[in-house]
Amino acid sequence: MDTPLSPSRLDPVIRLGDLEISPPVMLAPMAGLTHSALRRLVARFGGTGLFYTEMLSARALPQEVPELSPYLIRSSEERPLDFQLLVSEKEQIAPAVEVIEGLDAQAVDLNMGCTAPPVRRRGAGCTLLSRQEQAEALVAELRSMTDLPVTIKIRLLREEGWGRKEVERWLVAFCTRLQDAGADMIAIHARFVKEPFSRPAKWGVLACLKGRLSIPYVVNGGIESPEDARRALSESGAAGVMVGRAAVRRPWLLAEIASDIYGTATALPERITPDFLSGLYLSFARDLADRFPPERQLGRLKEFTHYFAANYLFGHTLAYGVQRAKTMEQAMEVFHDFFEKSGHQLAGVKK
Repeated sequence: MDTPLSPSRLDPVIRLGDLEISPPVMLAPMAGLTHSALRRLVARFGGTGLFYTEMLSARALPQEVPELSPYLIRSSEERPLDFQLLVSEKEQIAPAVEVIEGLDAQAVDLNMGCTAPPVRRRGAGCTLLSRQEQAEALVAELRSMTDLPVTIKIRLLREEGWGRKEVERWLVAFCTRLQDAGADMIAIHARFVKEPFSRPAKWGVLACLKGRLSIPYVVNGGIESPEDARRALSESGAAGVMVGRAAVRRPWLLAEIASDIYGTATALPERITPDFLSGLYLSFARDLADRFPPERQLGRLKEFTHYFAANYLFGHTLAYGVQRAKTMEQAMEVFHDFFEKSGHQLAGVKK
């Protein structure tokens, strides 16, 4: 068991140059999920110090139309916003940065954690964890191209035969190289490459970075409650927390964490009721219908429903029904039918 670091005080702000992340509670970048509709849903409760886009292909970004692209649509509530780039070659960075700076970005992030096979085949994402020189070169190139804060998101790496000490040695060396190349903050998903989300996150592994870096690092993975967030901060020594899939199921979770740990004023609901959840789902669906191109709506509703349905005792029937829908209209019929029959039975949802 990892020994808690018991910090004397949790700083309510992370400062990256002119950017203040306050509170240091962040919505993780997630492919197919962290788009404008989810960010707006999370933002309505307050308490989120930094939002991320979903993963953006640096190679494709210059061809995107900001007013139509589901990756680039945003509203004023989604601020500050960190644009996450998927990069495998230095030459892809300059054109992508030019686009991002024209979109009023508050920071730019390099994805070094995605484990998807297509991403790995391109030499991007988690592939860079074992290619330290290439990773360092990409960060240095990005740093030279922008004055925006540069953030990095990584996972833990464990090669064959490695034990805890080898993992920690790699983590310190890798993060130090990223820092020295120009990174301003590193977010670490505390699970190993190829390790499923069902496995407990290893927050304590990150404690080896405490006092070894001059830039802040953030803990991510397995944070599903304010209690989890406190433990993750204590065991890792991190300066902040990043929440992913649990915030899709419970869009008010970041506000809970911010209120509980940092005393941040939020707009938390008094009670989680069936009508409250129904309103959130309908609001999300309306955002998709109002702001996204028709061909970009249903897939994102299905992704969201997969997680949000866990709030209901019989949520699997909702998720299955929406997954089978061929149109947004069919998906909404499924939801209304579900809500009338089973939507008043909640699966032990906590405030």
